[in-house]
Amino acid sequence: MDTPSEVLLHVLLALAAVVATGRLLAWLFRAIGQPPVIGEVVGGIVLGPSCLGLVWPQAGAFLLPSSVAPYLQLLAELGVILYMFVVGLELNPRLLRARARTAGIISTASMATPLLLGAAIAPLFYPDLAGEVPLAAFALFVGMAIAVTAFPVLARILTDRQMQRTPLGALALGCAALNDVAAWCLLALAIGVARAQVPDALRVIGWTIVFVVVMLLLVRPLAVALLARFDREGVLTPGILALVLVGVLLSALVSEWIGIHALFGAFLLGALIPPDTHLARALHHRLEGLVTVLFLPAFFAFTGMRTRIGLVTGLEQWLLCGMITAVAVLGKFGGTLAAARWTGSGWRDAVGLGALLNTRGMMELIVLSVGLDMHILSPALFAMMVLMALVTTMTTGPILALVGPFPDGAADKTHAIDTEQAAPMV
Repeated sequence: MDTPSEVLLHVLLALAAVVATGRLLAWLFRAIGQPPVIGEVVGGIVLGPSCLGLVWPQAGAFLLPSSVAPYLQLLAELGVILYMFVVGLELNPRLLRARARTAGIISTASMATPLLLGAAIAPLFYPDLAGEVPLAAFALFVGMAIAVTAFPVLARILTDRQMQRTPLGALALGCAALNDVAAWCLLALAIGVARAQVPDALRVIGWTIVFVVVMLLLVRPLAVALLARFDREGVLTPGILALVLVGVLLSALVSEWIGIHALFGAFLLGALIPPDTHLARALHHRLEGLVTVLFLPAFFAFTGMRTRIGLVTGLEQWLLCGMITAVAVLGKFGGTLAAARWTGSGWRDAVGLGALLNTRGMMELIVLSVGLDMHILSPALFAMMVLMALVTTMTTGPILALVGPFPDGAADKTHAIDTEQAAPMV
């Protein structure tokens, strides 16, 4: 057993390797027109058992030994919580409020279509690639996993392309936020069906509504009072920063206890702080660099350690993997595109929104990990769906480049105007 000092050395070495590899691949992926975040995701897989661990096992075991996994997981989860708070700081509620009806319709279609398609193909994988669960629970879980949107990865892509403040970016974030809540409620329902405990899922939905109402009616006035104090102070003092971080952690704690994941609580608290205020800008400046450069690569490294692509073997399994990917794209991209057009969006914005909501990654991996731990998914099916998440995420950048234009990552003003006029204001 490693001593605490040896574990610390391994963790520090792993973080250094992860950050360096992530930045290098981010630069390479940017050079070929992919969002830099994709390079960081691939960096975690490169250092894991699917690549380095397969080609050079000794080096893989040295850089990312199994003993560092719990520590990387804690760092990763804390970093993602803080990152989602930063994302919430940049969400402009005015842009989203003006299109709330549109966001609700598009979000519903982008969840329901892949959910139904995924559940429809689930019998093809049952029982060979399923765990010891009833078909109904397996079908619900597969459909829900295919319907997931990777909220943090989508937010990172928007940030990298400087789209987070455009009407299209705000609409995408709003739809993804609604998708996120729906995904965790569906996950609770799938777990409840697998365990024959459906009332647990209903409890999660009820407490989620209560949590959102409390945040809007009680916490938002406190945020306004904090803004007034910050205006008096003029600087982000350690006391104000500590108060905000305590609020982030408590909000994340409550949402985790409810069962909708800590990320949603952190994002919701950030969204309560108006984005154009000095406090929001100061918090963003203080937190963004450390979180995106250090903590997020730690998450990608941890997920890379759990991904074993070598489990997908034989032509039949690769064809099944292709089927999963095709159904995921058809359901998510197609459902979003159809709903966006139906609500009045132009073709360019509808395609861009479909590409953004088709992004998967971190949320997908969290959901799949739950399915693997509960023996709903077999390790081989887990690997197939991880590949699906990677492929669908990598298509987002090229599609956005086609429907942009967004040269050098700068948001095109004409695109923002076109997006806002494309859908009716409600």
